[in-house]
Amino acid sequence: MIAEVVFNLPLERSFHYAVPEPLRAGLQRGMRVLVPFGRRELMGWVVGLPARSPIKELKPLRRAVDPVPVIADERWVLAEWVSSYYYCSIGEALAAMVPSGLRLKFAAGSGLGAGGNCPQPSALSPEPTLTIHQQQGLRRIIEALDAGRPATLLVHGVSASGKTELYLQAIRHCLAQERAAICLVPEIALTPQTIERFRDRFGGLVAIWHSRLGARQRAAEWLRMARGECRVVVGPRSAVFAPLQRVGLIILDEEHETTYKQEDVPRYHARDVAQARARLAGAVVLLGSATPSVESFYQAARGRIGLITLPERVEGRPLPRVDLVDLREQWGARGRATPFSAVLRRALEQVVEQGDQAMLLLNRRGFARVAQCQGCGLTLRCDRCSVPLVYHAGRAELVCHYCSRREPLPAVCPACRKGYLRLRGMGTERVESELHRLFPVARIARMDLDTTRRRESHRELYEAVKTEQVGVLVGTQMIAKGLDFPQVTLVGVVSAATALNLPDFRAGERTFDLLTQMAGRAGRGARPGRVVIQTYCPGHYAIQAAARHDYGGFYAEEIRMRRRVGLPPFTHLVELTVKGTSRERAQAAADALGAALLVRQRSVAGRAGITLLGPAPHRIPRLRKTHRVCLILKGASAAPLVALLRRTLQPGRRFKGMPVVVDVDPL
Repeated sequence: MIAEVVFNLPLERSFHYAVPEPLRAGLQRGMRVLVPFGRRELMGWVVGLPARSPIKELKPLRRAVDPVPVIADERWVLAEWVSSYYYCSIGEALAAMVPSGLRLKFAAGSGLGAGGNCPQPSALSPEPTLTIHQQQGLRRIIEALDAGRPATLLVHGVSASGKTELYLQAIRHCLAQERAAICLVPEIALTPQTIERFRDRFGGLVAIWHSRLGARQRAAEWLRMARGECRVVVGPRSAVFAPLQRVGLIILDEEHETTYKQEDVPRYHARDVAQARARLAGAVVLLGSATPSVESFYQAARGRIGLITLPERVEGRPLPRVDLVDLREQWGARGRATPFSAVLRRALEQVVEQGDQAMLLLNRRGFARVAQCQGCGLTLRCDRCSVPLVYHAGRAELVCHYCSRREPLPAVCPACRKGYLRLRGMGTERVESELHRLFPVARIARMDLDTTRRRESHRELYEAVKTEQVGVLVGTQMIAKGLDFPQVTLVGVVSAATALNLPDFRAGERTFDLLTQMAGRAGRGARPGRVVIQTYCPGHYAIQAAARHDYGGFYAEEIRMRRRVGLPPFTHLVELTVKGTSRERAQAAADALGAALLVRQRSVAGRAGITLLGPAPHRIPRLRKTHRVCLILKGASAAPLVALLRRTLQPGRRFKGMPVVVDVDPL
């Protein structure tokens, strides 16, 4: 008996192994196995059981990892699509679907009940009455579900317009068809809130799936999904691969969020994978957002996907008033540097006095962004990465946010040995410190990567704000994503231009999204909300549109720019990053790759309309002691770009001995 095995490696081929007698009865396609690979022992996936092999002497399998197949149904075809579209091996695609830490033996005898013992939706909390716009939207979703054909609908609703209720009632209809549903959220921070609402409605039919689960929890939830004991799965992007059968509905809440894009191989986008899975399963995809991505709204405007609009908040609540504060005018009037303008400080004082809640956004971690010598002007940088070190006051140390290198803050400049270091810029830690100084009796908490590393920290912070144990919450962008706290009457944006000057054509879109989403946290309850946005660029179209809650105005300006310069959604991009131990070697390999692509494109692609940009230094030219040079391929579709790369790059996605990172549709 022979097993055909693939690995989580950039190798576009399979390997044959002999199956020992004790494993022959139970081994199946889709199971993981441990096998010898060179001098190592690797875990791979059985993709076939061929009758014969061209290899005369085969190494034997060591053991099977799983008691049952972990890949089945349409997920085989989905893995092939991911491999083809995102230029990765089938083993790398399968690895994205099954976490390496999944050990089913932990839950094999856990005594989980059969699916019929789970609470049914009809026995749980009742559904609220829908608004007219919600009713119209739900009718369109039900029509799409009843049709039994793949479809995508964009739910464009202002904040607090009831998108989640629309999802819940659509899921109920899906369950009535005896099909399953997947709801994706952009951040683990949103999972406690979403799980609470979904379990109130569907009880034990709901499963949680995210990276913070322990090994036993993960195995138990996976088995519940695979056995059909739960039919609703909630989690971040990896939940799109949940081992459910008969998937009928896939929801992407806050579909514009960049966290739906995977940073490691395979660099997939959950939105595109959801649509691919829906095509295989005949399912409906709902893309929900108050600020849809430009690509999704363009598809809706062209009629390629459906559009559902929720233009008003539930119960007729008004959108919050937005005040823009020009920090250029405020700067001259301020003596001691502070994160808060006079307008924002007065608004905070009023909230604290009245016992309401406030949320403050600054999308930067740490206390100070830069430590700079007052004498020679040196900025302390990471010696492994080409980025400044960030000062964290809680630990009294400088930290690299890319490689996590830490070092104490020196007393004097290490270069000139006499100048004192001045801390410039600010992060969430500095804002929290200033809040404690100004409002010593207020209940203040911070929500960023530094305060949410522990497994239960997201849930604990969510509960503290929900139960009003926290009066003022300061945080990074994770607090802007869909959190629903009715007592929040004030939202403050400490600096609205942190992303505008980045070398990124999506900078305007990201700024508009973040400001609009953050503004949507205010006034979700009975009391009206207020938003104060502090910025050095009050005239920028993204900031002006966010202040007016005007997605249409922003989209018109943004799509005009994208069309003029030939950027997505009018083209597809593939970013190639050549990595090397020295700048010279990386640059030489990138130059050679660019020349090879041009030659191959002229001879093979013909008039495919492919354009090459670069080579040029990467946005971060040096990362973890590795030098990086990038190239960009542009084309009308991704397939010709990937085909060109498959004919040009060497095995293992390398060129001239240098590894090449391939990112299809980069963000």
